[in-house]
Amino acid sequence: MAVNLAKGQRVSLDKGMTMALVGLGWDTNQYDGGADFDLDASAFLLGANGKVRKDEDFIFYNNLDSDDGGVHHTGDNLTGEGDGDDEVLIIDFTKVSPDVQKIAITVTIHDAVTRRQNFGQVSNAYVRVARMAGPDDMVGTEVLKFDLMEEFSIETALVVCEIYRHGGEWKFNAVGAGYQGGLEALCRSFGVNV
Repeated sequence: MAVNLAKGQRVSLDKGMTMALVGLGWDTNQYDGGADFDLDASAFLLGANGKVRKDEDFIFYNNLDSDDGGVHHTGDNLTGEGDGDDEVLIIDFTKVSPDVQKIAITVTIHDAVTRRQNFGQVSNAYVRVARMAGPDDMVGTEVLKFDLMEEFSIETALVVCEIYRHGGEWKFNAVGAGYQGGLEALCRSFGVNV
């Protein structure tokens, strides 16, 4: 049975979990802006200083795989239509480079300023972690879920969660922190050259 987490909660991931599916989902509220919503999930592979080691440690729709093969983005969902996960990241803990201390999972709104969109127009957002039986298991067995209940009325970027090393094991931190400035602001914060 999956554990439902609240903002700020931390939990250890099962030591036996070698592969995890990180699924992110959301719905957009009806509004009269006219433009489609395109939300994008990303992962930042961070060293001990909280920054990427190099720009290629930023995993997103234009860079789907980390150099070490530890993190894979399954691709950009341009509309978020349908039920279930809208975007998925796969983490193979056996391949994540030893000097990656933290994987920050984020969601941003593509072209938010031009389209006059923000996370106040998004509802039912969540992140879930599922244990994968193997590389072809694209459903997994859900072990935890974090529903983002907070209202983000002006933010265009969210750090949803962090998966980090602590005492030789991987842990999950339900962050749920909003930022203005979209993807560029997150990239600057995590040390990616933009």
